[in-house]
Amino acid sequence: MAVSPPTSHSEPHAPDALWTDGWYRHARPVRSPNFGARPAASTVSLIVLHSISLPPGRYGGDEVQLLFTNQLPAQAHPYFETIHALKVSAHFYVRRNGELWQFVSCDDRAWHAGVSVFEEHANCNDFSVGVELEGLEGDSFEPEQYETLTALCAAIAQRYPIANIAGHEHIAPGRKGDPGPGFDWRRLQHALGWSHQRFPTSPL
Repeated sequence: MAVSPPTSHSEPHAPDALWTDGWYRHARPVRSPNFGARPAASTVSLIVLHSISLPPGRYGGDEVQLLFTNQLPAQAHPYFETIHALKVSAHFYVRRNGELWQFVSCDDRAWHAGVSVFEEHANCNDFSVGVELEGLEGDSFEPEQYETLTALCAAIAQRYPIANIAGHEHIAPGRKGDPGPGFDWRRLQHALGWSHQRFPTSPL
């Protein structure tokens, strides 16, 4: 059973060598303009995993970074004409080689979830950290990505009162399907050593 997110702020965190104002030390910072303040009554209690590649199925370029910073050139690919004007972001992006980028402070609200509900709590952007994995919905992910993701999730949970982790497919079913069946939830659970109750129930 998933644990509902808390509904009030926790006590302020003590200084942490891994974090500065919501920025993770081991991530490459590239600031996105697409963010806002979290509601005063929210607590960061959920990690949401996504998958993305631009254009879909092509890896290794800088197009995701360009999208999250509103610099994606519409003329570079037909697919980009449909998305270049979107104002979206995630807190983190994990490349196929395990490289980690950060676009928004975790103290702030990134624009990654859209219309979403978790355990009857709507607007998951308000209380979640969004992590994009370079990949394609239904495709597999690289060992280096799981390694980086495991360390990242552990660090986030040390800094914020994380109760659950879910995929975009779980908070927006029928609208989103990522990270998809190629993502190994059991592998991540075992690597983190967290209770299965903190994970989506269906894949475990």
